Amino acid sequence: MSVDDLCFAPATMQREMLLNREISAVELLELHLACIAATNPTVNAIVTLGEEGAYVSAKAADAALAAGKDLGALHGLTVGVKDLFDTKGLRTTYASPIYKDQVPDRDHLIVERERAAGAVIVGKTNTPEFGAGAQTFNAVFGTTLNPYDLTRTCGGSSGGSAVALACGMTALADGSDFGGSLRAPAAWCNIVGMRPSPGRVPSYPTKLGWSTLSVHGPMARTVADIALFLQAIAGPDSRSPISIEQDPGLFAASLERDFSGVRIGWSQDLGYLPVDDEVRALCESHRDVFAGLGCDVRDAHPDFAGASDIFKTLRAAKFAVDRRDELAEHRDLIKQTIIDNAAAGFALQGVEATEAEERRTQLWHHVREFMEAHEFMVWPVNPVPPFPAEQETLMEVGGVKMATYVDWGALRHVISVVGLPSISVPVGFTRDGLPIGLQITGRHNQDFAVLQLAAAFERETQYWRKRPSFEI
Repeated sequence: MSVDDLCFAPATMQREMLLNREISAVELLELHLACIAATNPTVNAIVTLGEEGAYVSAKAADAALAAGKDLGALHGLTVGVKDLFDTKGLRTTYASPIYKDQVPDRDHLIVERERAAGAVIVGKTNTPEFGAGAQTFNAVFGTTLNPYDLTRTCGGSSGGSAVALACGMTALADGSDFGGSLRAPAAWCNIVGMRPSPGRVPSYPTKLGWSTLSVHGPMARTVADIALFLQAIAGPDSRSPISIEQDPGLFAASLERDFSGVRIGWSQDLGYLPVDDEVRALCESHRDVFAGLGCDVRDAHPDFAGASDIFKTLRAAKFAVDRRDELAEHRDLIKQTIIDNAAAGFALQGVEATEAEERRTQLWHHVREFMEAHEFMVWPVNPVPPFPAEQETLMEVGGVKMATYVDWGALRHVISVVGLPSISVPVGFTRDGLPIGLQITGRHNQDFAVLQLAAAFERETQYWRKRPSFEI
């Protein structure tokens, strides 16, 4: 295997090579650092490099293995950490000028777990300011570019993580997902991104410990790598009141499954959303893949009317609480879209957010009933291919004007509202070579089943093997 091939190899393969002593953790780190040096100046995925700490972790991984000790699921594997997650001793900015020089004295819970499982934290990956938006740019570090077309966006808000993986800079990378931030950039960078069930990957610290709209989760090049990552970052924690009391070891089980007769609700647009013709055709051309697995694929979807209004109301309320202190002290350093969203939250009447939760509950039961007859739902992740990198957001899809910059992401955020596990898997490329993703959504808390169907689809298609067009 060439150096280039090893950097792009699945994390599961890299881990096997490490444990078999075919390569050391230090050697693997150095290969990834070389990849970062060659590629990152072009795409701007990793914004703070933690080389010194990475070497300490890699040497510790090698010493442990020499002593006959396996540190855990991520033993010796390089990981990119989204710049929203605190990393002890390593700059964490939240992509905001307010925090551009901040060096935390503690790790976020997801980083604690990565380190505890033997990960080598390579650096911080780019994100929009405070993770707000599906286009990765900010005033601190600039724009992250799509490696499949450097004139296009990589999506967001976990765009830096997606690009780092697409370019072979790290074995794994983490991210977060409010309205689709693990799924949107994964779809546009030809990798896999999973929004797990709320509480599957617990969050601490957070202002809103009971909130289920924002989740943290894994990104990787293959579905099996996602399962490996979840072995390390999933599982209960007493600091998170919604954490799921389930052993993360379940993700170590085989992803093989017989899908004969399993019913899928198939849609392109949920019956009311505009979707680009090429995206629609590309996804539709893969319907037979699921049928070939034995699935009973039916044109069917729940009625998501009102879901976007629920999402925008609860999103505004969360923005108001999360950004309250920064707005009071540093309003001049915050981008206007965040100010506007927080203002909408502050303007809500006391009962409005609660009424939105009431409507959300009603919608959840409607979707639950649909899912009793369909184990999975499948539709596109994004309604369009990646748009130009200099464009801040998308305000029109297929000639249909969007009321707000949030609306074009409805295919993703309706799933956030009902809190179901959902994964983005590569479904091919447009005529211009731009990656597109397909979204597979499962029943309440059935994350492993989602991984199984995604893995079966991946085995039949193998799109993850197509690397970016420019050479390292």
